[in-house]
Amino acid sequence: MIVLLNIFLVVGTFFFMEGVAWFTHKYVMHGFLWSWHKSHHEPHNDTFEKNDYFAVVFSVPSALTIMAGFEFEQVSFLKWVGFGILAYGIFYVLFHDILVHRRIKIKFVARSRYLRRMIRAHKVHHKYLKKDGAEAFGFLYAPKKYDNSLEQVAK
Repeated sequence: MIVLLNIFLVVGTFFFMEGVAWFTHKYVMHGFLWSWHKSHHEPHNDTFEKNDYFAVVFSVPSALTIMAGFEFEQVSFLKWVGFGILAYGIFYVLFHDILVHRRIKIKFVARSRYLRRMIRAHKVHHKYLKKDGAEAFGFLYAPKKYDNSLEQVAK
């Protein structure tokens, strides 16, 4: 039973993190910390961008909850929450940084409808180079309305 609870904590935290990421992207990254995030919306040839500071910031709760979960028996469940945050971070890097933005050059063609929709939604998001006016703030989820949005990007 405890194994199922731990799996639930990891998976539940993973999905909860998409909501946290959406909220943070819309109201923090496109809000008071636009000074970091705008580097992600501007063309550049640098390996790193100021936006990468967010990866460091988001890794802190994961590391702290994992350490607390191992250190203190009373809150041992926190390690599973931390692993859920970590899993989300890994998927974020794989999907957003590697598959969508090609920060690591790989040969990959998105064949699944889900991946194509996610990539299209992110392209719609990036057609706005300013702080305001953007849409599609999710990182690993894109609504079905972006299934045919490549035409919108071209407009």
